[in-house]
Amino acid sequence: MSLFSSLFSRKKNKNNGKPTEEELFEQQDVPKQYYNQVEKNKKLLEELFKGTFDFKCELIKIGGQKAYITYLSTMTDKNELSNRVIQSATNHPNDSSFSNMIEMRELYFPSIDYKVAENFHRVVWGILNGEAIIMVDGYSEALSLGIGLPEQRAISEPSTQTIIRGPKDGFVEGLPVNLLLVRKRLKNPRLKFEIFQMGRDSKTNVALGYINDIANEDLLREVRKRLNQIDVGALLDSGNVEEFIVDKTLTPFPLVYNTERPDSICGHLLEGKMAIFVDGSPFVLTVPTLFIDFFQATEDYYQPFIMPSFIRIVRYSSFMIALLFPSLYVAISTFHHELMPTQLLISVQAQREGVPFPAVIEIMIMELSFEVLREAGVRMPRVVGQTVSIVGALVIGQAAAEAGLVSNVLIIVVAFTAIASFVSPIYSFSIATRLLRFVVIFIAAFIGLYGVLLFLIVMVIHLVSLRSFGIPYLAPVAPFQPRNQDDVFVRVPIWLNKNRPSYLYPKSPVRSEENNQPSPPDQPLGGQK
Repeated sequence: MSLFSSLFSRKKNKNNGKPTEEELFEQQDVPKQYYNQVEKNKKLLEELFKGTFDFKCELIKIGGQKAYITYLSTMTDKNELSNRVIQSATNHPNDSSFSNMIEMRELYFPSIDYKVAENFHRVVWGILNGEAIIMVDGYSEALSLGIGLPEQRAISEPSTQTIIRGPKDGFVEGLPVNLLLVRKRLKNPRLKFEIFQMGRDSKTNVALGYINDIANEDLLREVRKRLNQIDVGALLDSGNVEEFIVDKTLTPFPLVYNTERPDSICGHLLEGKMAIFVDGSPFVLTVPTLFIDFFQATEDYYQPFIMPSFIRIVRYSSFMIALLFPSLYVAISTFHHELMPTQLLISVQAQREGVPFPAVIEIMIMELSFEVLREAGVRMPRVVGQTVSIVGALVIGQAAAEAGLVSNVLIIVVAFTAIASFVSPIYSFSIATRLLRFVVIFIAAFIGLYGVLLFLIVMVIHLVSLRSFGIPYLAPVAPFQPRNQDDVFVRVPIWLNKNRPSYLYPKSPVRSEENNQPSPPDQPLGGQK
């Protein structure tokens, strides 16, 4: 716990604001001044990276002048370094002259991305980012060349949001690759990405993406403000950013959407939302987030609209089943026997005749057992995890029923509830359902169906009160907006969906102009009557 406490502890700087890059390095005793004597700069770097086995500082000649090239070997492409930097520097004649770093780059390294490091902080920052730093004797600036290692993990299918029809590529841990996956789909010059550096120790790159002529300026300003206010020791995943930017409301419902799918991010950007990419994380955030976002899957838009509309209704129904089914069983079997058909009541009571526990204890035992099995299946190696969860559920359920600890009908209730909770396309939303299910079970055990109804009223009031970056969480249902109902409970044909959601206040409210439904030709084909 001490490690994570130090990573995520917030420290105030002298200006009571977000620390600048210079302040970050000053707190780590990194000098700022860059000298025109390369030996002095080399000595400072060797002291700073002392004990770092992958730090390299090699002597080279550039234009007959003494120079050093410094880099981290574990973060630099050695082939690129050798072929495009060292050979290019040594193959030129020694009498090649240049007056500054930009001229040197144009003369020796014209095809390599570069930056000019005007102070020592920039030199250290470039080395930590996998760049090669060239320091030439007699010059008060250094040249930073971008020859970092390519990403190691190949682009693969997302592990959390699988689909049958649609693109199979997913985000990876590298920020440049993730931005490439989005730009490959949206070839739009107005697609913008702004870079932030966050974390006093990690200095993680965070990118804010949006389409300039669609995203609302007020929303964009609010997102920038919250990102700029993040002051943290380190960022290791996009989940850390989510905790800092989310509206400060105590709620189990997720107020920030996360996904591994580039096509899902592109769809949100086209609606007028903003995407947040964190270097090192395959999960990308989009804001603002609404309740209806967690019932929509990208596959809904790749199939004819009738079937996705039916599946969407199934998702809403499964949410209510996963939330209320166990509590309804507890309430009816404990307080409201008259609501059951006589034959069903006799069958249920006959099965519970030998059970020593009341219904609420009985169902809590099975629910907690299933949660333990689910967590064990996730944490165990993939080869055995799924087998353990399935076999464990079957064995424990059958053994508990034969031992008389629980009834057979309760096992059916718990199993159907668990299956319904898996229908949600977004895992973070299903977690909220699982937590609230335990709350409503206890309420039903004390005051029956009246408690269930009271819980639903309180939950709806809570959902109506939530905001995500100022946008109502239940929009466009509450407040009700008739013109935005074409993609909520059902999906209308794409050619009918001509406007962007008005609750996001986009700059360009019209998605497409007149696009009438195709119809059969007026004349029969082949000239036949």
